[in-house]
Amino acid sequence: MERKATAGIPLAAQHFDQLPDSAGVDVQVAAIISGAGSIGTAWRWSKTGRLPRPYKAGPNSTRWNVGELRRAIAAMKSPAAA
Repeated sequence: MERKATAGIPLAAQHFDQLPDSAGVDVQVAAIISGAGSIGTAWRWSKTGRLPRPYKAGPNSTRWNVGELRRAIAAMKSPAAA
């Protein structure tokens, strides 16, 4: 059974909860999962520390660590973050 992205949402975003903490996702997935609303906002949040810093996975590939994203999102949702 082949899995495909639904309505333009990447598979990594659709199945984020099943990804291991060691996985890496691109900026589009980071923006969707974090609620940033846009790729530009995800980059700004990363620069200001609201999201973790990404890492270079290759010369043309930047990724966010899934475990770090989960912790950042949990911190945004906690009452202490408000």
